[in-house]
Amino acid sequence: MNTSPPNAFVDAVVSPELAHAFERDGVVCLRGVLKPHEVQRLREGLDANLAAPSPRAKVASRPDDPGLFIEDFCNWQENAAYREVITTSALAAVAARLTGSATVRLYHDHMLTKEAGTVQRTPWHQDQPYYNVEGSQNVSFWIPVDPVSRPATLEFVAGSHKGPWLMPRSFMTHEAKWFPEGSLADLPDIEANRSAHDIVGWAVEPGDAIAFNMLTLHASAGVEPGRRRRVFSVRMLGDDMRHAPRPWKTSPAFPGLEAELPAGAPMDHPLFPVLFPVPSPSAL
Repeated sequence: MNTSPPNAFVDAVVSPELAHAFERDGVVCLRGVLKPHEVQRLREGLDANLAAPSPRAKVASRPDDPGLFIEDFCNWQENAAYREVITTSALAAVAARLTGSATVRLYHDHMLTKEAGTVQRTPWHQDQPYYNVEGSQNVSFWIPVDPVSRPATLEFVAGSHKGPWLMPRSFMTHEAKWFPEGSLADLPDIEANRSAHDIVGWAVEPGDAIAFNMLTLHASAGVEPGRRRRVFSVRMLGDDMRHAPRPWKTSPAFPGLEAELPAGAPMDHPLFPVLFPVPSPSAL
């Protein structure tokens, strides 16, 4: 049930049809969810992040790749532009609308940049098995600040958010570093039989965002020569999300959190501030 209050901008971005599609497919494309000045702030934040990556950053492409795929995580506290867009844009209200949640918390931010000519694919995977949370009322926003063509965009298997959980593996070496080998089913070879799956994807422009459930299977190709793909992703948690400590290092990791937040507890912790309803300025 939709518990969020009326909001004319959110009404315009998230039609009833789109809200239904998100529930059915686990993914929708939202047009114009960020305003031009918010897109510009994200560009500034991404460029600052790229100029000075955090210790959590990692290169996800091979040394012989003609481009570069770099990721970084959990920078909202240090990156003022990220924090501004996360806390002042309509994204949290949109997350409340899509998930039917009364309260929305930040989970984490994630920078993903593929420089021009990068050939490294992002393999098919679900996000939630890499995480330390359980529940279904969640949304990830994939927000490019550069135009992204249909061949270079993120693709999804519609309806795959309904499960099951599939084995998470490291992208470069395909190791089962999270759940023990054999404890979850492996992903099917989607690329070998694309016609057997309901694959969806969209060309997107700056200001657009793709919203998807953390269990929705997704992947992407590289990017064309001469075209960068700078993307900001922010993950948000709705009403039923709970802490699920793991005996291994999650991606991203939250060191020491299990000592402060019991298993099964709501994510009520300063690392995961409430974004919706809009809190007082002192709360962030």
